[in-house]
Amino acid sequence: MEETECIFCRIVRGESPAKLVYEEKNLVAFNDIKPHAPVHILLVPKKHIRSINDLEEEDRSVLADLVFAAKRLAVEQGIAKT
Repeated sequence: MEETECIFCRIVRGESPAKLVYEEKNLVAFNDIKPHAPVHILLVPKKHIRSINDLEEEDRSVLADLVFAAKRLAVEQGIAKT
């Protein structure tokens, strides 16, 4: 799937609606429109990365940002212990 067709890329660009709950330089986080849990937040990099096989060395900081943002959001949402 090309970046132009990717729903997550369209959300990052503001072309598709989403309720953003967090944003920083390399990523955005938003509520899932069809949640499967009481708290269901999606975190996506602003850079289109199709799969883990497409990761490049320069993406290390993006991955670290995603992990630390997930931790922060879990604490903020009161689900860090579960």
